[in-house]
Amino acid sequence: MSAVGTRELSMSEHPILVDDTKAIAPGTLYLVGTPIGNLEDITLRSLRVLQQVDWIAAEDTRRTGQLLKHFQIGTRTLSYHAHNRAQRIPDLIAKLQADAAIALVTDAGMPAISDPGEDLVRACIAAEISVVPIPGPTAFVTALVAAGLPTDRFMFEGFLPTQASVRHARIAEIPARGMTTVLYEAPHRLLKTLEDLSHAIPRDRPIVLARELTKKYEEFWRGSLQEAIARVKVHPPRGEFAIAIGGRSETAPHLSDEEILAQVQSLMKEGVSRSQASRQVAQATGRGRRDIYDLALLLPPVEEMKME
Repeated sequence: MSAVGTRELSMSEHPILVDDTKAIAPGTLYLVGTPIGNLEDITLRSLRVLQQVDWIAAEDTRRTGQLLKHFQIGTRTLSYHAHNRAQRIPDLIAKLQADAAIALVTDAGMPAISDPGEDLVRACIAAEISVVPIPGPTAFVTALVAAGLPTDRFMFEGFLPTQASVRHARIAEIPARGMTTVLYEAPHRLLKTLEDLSHAIPRDRPIVLARELTKKYEEFWRGSLQEAIARVKVHPPRGEFAIAIGGRSETAPHLSDEEILAQVQSLMKEGVSRSQASRQVAQATGRGRRDIYDLALLLPPVEEMKME
């Protein structure tokens, strides 16, 4: 071997590559993960990239400025967020095509996850501009691994839509999943989201509320959906939340549409309203309430059933 301090590696070995001399590539967009709370979570590679790029495109330049000041980084910043992305993307593409290296950061975590950065990434790919991810922490993974719920398969929903019809449709998909689902929510909307979930998901479904992740007041609360609603009503939520919802139990009944309709019909004959019958069957089977209600609309009114 000609190189001092090196050796041949077998095919079974996985070397850790350290290349602190690697230069920033001109005309490249770097997606840089930043801490979700604790500043010590930033990587050495992230710091190097932030120091060496020509520009940093930040969701909030004031918040990113605090991070840069802490690590004594003087790179120029410009804003890129949900409200200016349409105007800003052409400017960023032009800079990149002129061989500027740009780092994209979000307020916390990885850009392009529940973040307008995904639009810039697509625009760069369409313009054949290189996109390089610099891994960093993400809130949903941090919440998931400490939640105590199954992690072999999971669904990340991010923030639920605000439009009612789309929101309800998205929530209706959750009950039948045999995997953990992770959501994001702001404190002032947490109770409403939990109550919306309870209209479709059995109230005894396990749930974890993770807040202030990696920060001083980090907290994981574990219990049922019903208990979570009761807790939030008593303890006003503070901080950003990641919500982990357990999947449907493998022992939950797998019923056909015909069997579902038979259960709804039986309840309606007892005088239960169509809506309430749909909700009760949803809670018993783990199937979405709106899905069951749509099926229930095929049944005749209660009055006609009683005449049978």
